[in-house]
Amino acid sequence: MENVQVKLSNATLNALPEGVRIPRYDRAALTAGIVHIGLGNFHRAHQAWYLHRLFDAGLNHDWAIVGAGVRASDAIMREKLHAQDYLTTLIELDPSGKSAEVTGAMVDYVPVQEGNASLIRQMADPAIRIVALTVTEGGYYMSPVDGSFDADHSDIQHDVAHPATPKTAFGAMIAALKLRRAQDLGPFTCQSCDNLQGNGQILRQTIVGLCRLTDPALADWIDGNCSFPNSMVDCIVPATGPREIALVRDFGIVDEAPVTHENFRQWVIEDDFCAGRPDWDRVGATLTDHVHDYEAMKIRILNAGHQVIANPGEILSVATIAGCMDHPQIRALFRKVEEEEIAPHVKPVPGMTPAAYIDLIERRFSNPAIVDTTRRVAFDGSSRHTGFVLPILRAGLASGAPINGLALVEALWARMCEGTREDGSRIDPNDPFWDRLNSAATAAKTRPQAWLEQVHIYGDLADTPRFADAFAYWLGLIWSEGCEAALRSYTGQA
Repeated sequence: MENVQVKLSNATLNALPEGVRIPRYDRAALTAGIVHIGLGNFHRAHQAWYLHRLFDAGLNHDWAIVGAGVRASDAIMREKLHAQDYLTTLIELDPSGKSAEVTGAMVDYVPVQEGNASLIRQMADPAIRIVALTVTEGGYYMSPVDGSFDADHSDIQHDVAHPATPKTAFGAMIAALKLRRAQDLGPFTCQSCDNLQGNGQILRQTIVGLCRLTDPALADWIDGNCSFPNSMVDCIVPATGPREIALVRDFGIVDEAPVTHENFRQWVIEDDFCAGRPDWDRVGATLTDHVHDYEAMKIRILNAGHQVIANPGEILSVATIAGCMDHPQIRALFRKVEEEEIAPHVKPVPGMTPAAYIDLIERRFSNPAIVDTTRRVAFDGSSRHTGFVLPILRAGLASGAPINGLALVEALWARMCEGTREDGSRIDPNDPFWDRLNSAATAAKTRPQAWLEQVHIYGDLADTPRFADAFAYWLGLIWSEGCEAALRSYTGQA
C-alpha cells in the first residue's frame, strides 16, 4: 500500500486503496441545505461526518454543506478543498489501530471576499435552511466578565457603519436575512456548534444585538422568526501538520487537508429548527429539550479539565495532552480538581454520572494515538478560562465549596503567561491578548494581585479574599519552589 499514492478527488474515489471507506452515495446528486462558516478540523470531523453518514444511509441528500469563511486565511483552506472536490480524509486514531474514511458532505465553498458579498448571496438562497458556525469560543463578541454583547468591538463598529459589506460572519448573516425578509423567503436556523454553554442563546444575543444597532425592525423579525438551537459538541480533533499529512499518505492518499480524530463523538442538539433539519438522530446524535445538563457536564469536566492540565504542561515542557496525563503530578491534579471541585457542580445526565464522565475523559485524554498538542489546548486562555474555569470557581465561592485547586489552576495560567518554561525555553504568544496577559503575568511575579486586577477577566474576584489569598499563595510557591512543588503540595503526591 505504501507504494500507491492516489490524489483525492471524485474521479479517484474508487481507486483508493482497499480498506479506506468511501462515500456510498452519488455526490453529484446532493443539493445544498446548510451553509457552514468556519471549516476547521473540528467541523469536518464532527458535524460534516454526521451528515456524511446520513447520506450513506440514503437519507437527506438535500442537506449538503456549502463551506464558508470570513477571514483572509480561510481562502487557503478553500483552495486546498476545492482542489480535491471538497472531500476530506478522516483518520480515526485509537490505541488498537488506525482507520481512514473519506467524507463528502460538503459540495462547495463560497469565495472568501472582503465585504462577504458571495456569502450573503449564498445564505439568501431559499434552499439554505440552516446557517451553522464553528468560529471558536472567543468569536462571539462577548464581554469576558458578564457575557454581554460587546458592541464596542472594532469589528462590530465596522459592521454597524457598513451593514451591506460586513466584516463578521454575524453581519453577513444579518445582511442575508434582510434580503430573505424583503423577498419573503423566510428565515433560516442559526446554529452554533462551538464549545459555549447556551451557545444558541449566545448566537442569538450576538446577531440580534448587532442588528439592533442598525435596523431594530429587522432585529425584531430575526428574534421572532429565526431559531437558535443550543447544542453540545464533543470530539478531540488535533490540528493538522506534517505528521498528519504523512499519516494520510501512509494510507495511500494524497490529501492536503486531512483530519485526525479520536474514536468518540457526541452531539446533543435542542430540537428547535425553524426551517427543518436533517435526521441527525438517525446516525447517533441526541435530539433533546434538555441540552443544558449535557453542556454543563462536558464544558465543566472536559473543557475546564483541558485547562487544568495544559498550563502546567506548558510550564513543564510536556508537548502533548496524553503526555500531560502520563505526568504523575499533572494527572493527580486533574483527578483531584475534577472530583473535589468540579464534579460537585455537575448534574448527571441520562446514562452518565459525573464520576463516570471523569473516568471517560481521563481515558480519552490519555490516548497516546491522539497527538493533541498542549499548546493547542492552552491557546486563547483569555476565552477558555473565562468560559470554562471561572464559572465553576464562582459557583464554588457562592456555595462555600472547595476552590483551592481552581485557584492553583489560575496561578498556573498566570505563570504560563509569563512566557518562559522552567527549562528556560520561550513560550511563544498563544492568546489574542498575549501582550496584556504577559505584562500582567510579569508584574504578578512580585505582586500576585496584578494578575487578578485584569478586570476584563476576573471582574470582582480580586476582591474575594478566599480566592485572591489562595491564588497569591500558589503563585508565590510556583515562582519560589517550582511548578511540581506546587502540584505536590496540592495533591499530596510524593
